[in-house]
Amino acid sequence: MLEQEDNCLDPLLVCRQQLDEYFSGNRQSFSVPLWMKGTDFQKMVWHTLTTIPYAHKITYTELAALIGKENAVRAVGNANGKNRLNIIVPCHRMIGANGSLTGYSGGLWRKEWLLAHEQRSQNKEE
Repeated sequence: MLEQEDNCLDPLLVCRQQLDEYFSGNRQSFSVPLWMKGTDFQKMVWHTLTTIPYAHKITYTELAALIGKENAVRAVGNANGKNRLNIIVPCHRMIGANGSLTGYSGGLWRKEWLLAHEQRSQNKEE
């Protein structure tokens, strides 16, 4: 069990530990409890984002199809943009239909770095 540090609550320490493990290449998914405020549609998009496998990319069109809303590609993009847990709910794995990197609230350079980090970590395991 994690000890409390700096008066942090245990869930925050667990989240920090899991993020440290992710950045060191030793974690591919997160098990911290999430409570995200949003519409039912946004929550459906965010939940589906958590199912995208580590080091894989998916298009907005593919995600819209996964949630059964094939014509809601733009709405999927808007929901993706409202995700505030960018790494734990891995919206960096979303790409444009032509394979290009598209908007990321942390900046495209961070999205590129996260995708490269996951690819390096994945290749290290193989």
